[in-house]
Amino acid sequence: MSEAKPLVELCKGVNGLDKIVLREVRGSSAEVYLYGGQVTSWKNDLGEELLFVSSKAIFKPPKAIRGGIPICFPQFSNHGNLEKHGFARNRFWSIDPDPPPFPTATLDKAFVDLILRPSEEDNKTWPNSHEFRLRVTLGPGGDLMLTSRIRNTNTDGKAFSFTFAYHTYFSVSDISEVRIEGLETLDYLDNLHEKERFTEQGDAITFESEVDKVYLSTPNKIAILDHEKKRTFVLRKEGLPDAVVWNPWDKKAKAIADLGDDDYKHMLCVEAAAIEKPITLKPGEEWKGRLELSAVPSSYCSGQLDPQREQAMDAGDI
Repeated sequence: MSEAKPLVELCKGVNGLDKIVLREVRGSSAEVYLYGGQVTSWKNDLGEELLFVSSKAIFKPPKAIRGGIPICFPQFSNHGNLEKHGFARNRFWSIDPDPPPFPTATLDKAFVDLILRPSEEDNKTWPNSHEFRLRVTLGPGGDLMLTSRIRNTNTDGKAFSFTFAYHTYFSVSDISEVRIEGLETLDYLDNLHEKERFTEQGDAITFESEVDKVYLSTPNKIAILDHEKKRTFVLRKEGLPDAVVWNPWDKKAKAIADLGDDDYKHMLCVEAAAIEKPITLKPGEEWKGRLELSAVPSSYCSGQLDPQREQAMDAGDI
């Protein structure tokens, strides 16, 4: 019998960057880099990778890592005057030695608490004192949970506003064989048409060309069905009303230096976000944004998921 590996392990990743490996006893795992506070791997108990990371990803600061779950804060994309997607994804985070208690008792053992505090450089471009705490948890069934807590620590009485996204890259077998359920009939801002507002049709969303949309007032549960792999990703979210759907398709993929020409076929970004209405915090106030990802066999259609679980999520018990 080989010795059991630890549930939480700090080790070196690509280019010597520090990463934390989370393991669950049944075999699932996740990896989180301190650079960006970024999840770069999430594997099920069969060892299958569920997140996409570009074949040309550059694990070298100050470049953001292309793939996994980059955190967009305090600005999503170009919705403001900061660098695209803000600075959280290309800063070094620290392991939080003394995280505040979570409101619900948890049986989850495989988790890590990270903290990001602004540097002098950040204070020049975005002069708002804050603390960003992130907990990444691998649940007993292999579910992946990210909880962000952002607090305004300004002492001058000044409120601040921000936009936010978990820029999740899902690994899919073939983008043309994937559909999304849960966003039908909703309004969206189309980034390919200067953020003009449209209304989605009544059918599940499928892909045959470039897509870059921000869906508004979205449900707390979205399903991504991968027909070829007979797998469904279920995205549950809290505190994040919007959902971004992005795939660059072939021409745009060729223009992105750290993305392989054919990578677009095997990735899909569905991002829990707060974009249309920025979050505003007064001094001392805290915002919480939570993402839970699970992967289930596709015999589970999105409408057949456990209703009790949905009620518990809606009640904030999970």
